[in-house]
Amino acid sequence: MPRLSEVIAALDALWPPERAESWDAVGTVCGDPDTEVNRVLFAVDPVQEIADEALRLGADLIVTHHPLYLRGTTTVAAGHFKGRVVHTLIRNDIALHVAHTNADTADPGVSDALAAALGLRVTGPLVPDPSDPHGRRGLGRLCELDHPMTVREFAAHAAKSLPATAQGIRFAGDPEATVRTVAVSGGSGDSLFARVRAAGVDAFLTADLRHHPVSEAREEARGQARETAPTPALFDAAHWATEWPWCEQAASQLEAISDREGWHLRVHVSATVTDPWTSHFSSPGAPN
Repeated sequence: MPRLSEVIAALDALWPPERAESWDAVGTVCGDPDTEVNRVLFAVDPVQEIADEALRLGADLIVTHHPLYLRGTTTVAAGHFKGRVVHTLIRNDIALHVAHTNADTADPGVSDALAAALGLRVTGPLVPDPSDPHGRRGLGRLCELDHPMTVREFAAHAAKSLPATAQGIRFAGDPEATVRTVAVSGGSGDSLFARVRAAGVDAFLTADLRHHPVSEAREEARGQARETAPTPALFDAAHWATEWPWCEQAASQLEAISDREGWHLRVHVSATVTDPWTSHFSSPGAPN
């Protein structure tokens, strides 16, 4: 079996920590580099449910997309939920490693996995990484559909294709407009509206769309539509649902490395829904 340090080196080769945003907190949170690793669990969120799942599985390593400590802390006391996670992991010799924005922009990255889950054909990054001579790395992805759909049909398709959550899929736009090209970005993506408009796509699917950015994007696009480009339809999915497909992609990448190195790792993807929203009711008389 490989040591933790060997597995981490392989993960860092897939998602180099130096490619993370300056504000991010990626890398190994806890774990003894010399401990042997036999079983690995991939998940989106490093919450107690995932730590408990790893314990039940007998996992030696958890790899999550979201950091446990994104901002600095002065304590890991078990009186707080993050401290309880740390105590659970260390007490049971389970390591935790994080790949966040360095996985977002990777090739393949989080948005490639999202596009694959939606059955979209990737044509390039939405925001290219200028350091990539091949032009494949970057934030978000530009995609094409094999067959056009209406906005309403694409919303239904996305709701069926992505993991089920209380939110489902919200959309803004003409339900009968045609969608041929789509920009996608796993996780929060309303900061990318200017890039989406410049790309001239028919639609944009991401998560965590806020009222004011969406309203302003829609109004600005309407004002430009007559002169430059059509208004892109906006699709808002649950944050967790847009990033969970990466866990399956990442697990496959590690399995391939394990096979090549003869490590015989047992790699799992958590099916635990850690999306924080638990239920949803439509308002009476709401538009459908």
